[in-house]
Amino acid sequence: MPINNPKLTVVGAGPGDVELFTLKGVRALESADVVLYDALVNPDLLEYAKDAELIFVGKRKGCYAYQQEQINDLIISRAKSHGHVVRLKGGDPFIFGRGAEEMETAASVGLEVAMVPGISSSLAVPAYQNIPLTKRGSSESFWVITGTTKEHKLSNDVKLAAKSSATVVILMGMSKLGEITKLFRESGKKDTPVAIIQNGTTPEERVGVGTIATIEDVVQELKLTNPSIIVIGEVVRHREQLLNLQLEIEQKAH
Repeated sequence: MPINNPKLTVVGAGPGDVELFTLKGVRALESADVVLYDALVNPDLLEYAKDAELIFVGKRKGCYAYQQEQINDLIISRAKSHGHVVRLKGGDPFIFGRGAEEMETAASVGLEVAMVPGISSSLAVPAYQNIPLTKRGSSESFWVITGTTKEHKLSNDVKLAAKSSATVVILMGMSKLGEITKLFRESGKKDTPVAIIQNGTTPEERVGVGTIATIEDVVQELKLTNPSIIVIGEVVRHREQLLNLQLEIEQKAH
């Protein structure tokens, strides 16, 4: 029997902590007939989709469960056969998440489409470590850049960002860390603070802090790997400054 109103809703799952998921996202999952979810989605969120078919379509350790064309086909076929498909993606689907592409594909065959934003890891993960992306006197703006383009190369925007005074947040950049630090050193930024945050906002969160000159050694020492976010800029110092203030208050209290 044909479905009267086949629909795709692209939903941002947030950075990992389930408490950072939106109420609108909960409502979408509760009404879903099918959920296609990615690897970085906290599996606890799937409990909201009690009556839905759950299909993992993510990537783990470079292995794809489905290629993008297959995901597009699943969206269309399941929407037409089941009704409401929710595409659940980590972070915010419009920030390096291909959410816009999937919506265009669905709309091109007549599906109703909707989008529920998620809290982007580029903002939330540094915030959980008390690193503001902007701070008066330190940073007036920030860049959010993908570390690896679809051609598997470092984005040219990193070179431009290295010349600015803005905070630079790089996603999916761990494999290019050496290239990134080289660009910043060439721009005279070897002493600029850097934080690398792995599995941010989750119980498995790990953090390494250094400078452009030292961060590769820090990563090697702590064995930090993906998924990690790289934060470069003077705002990284706020984390230590806040910690020192708290320690000072505690010492005075005793």
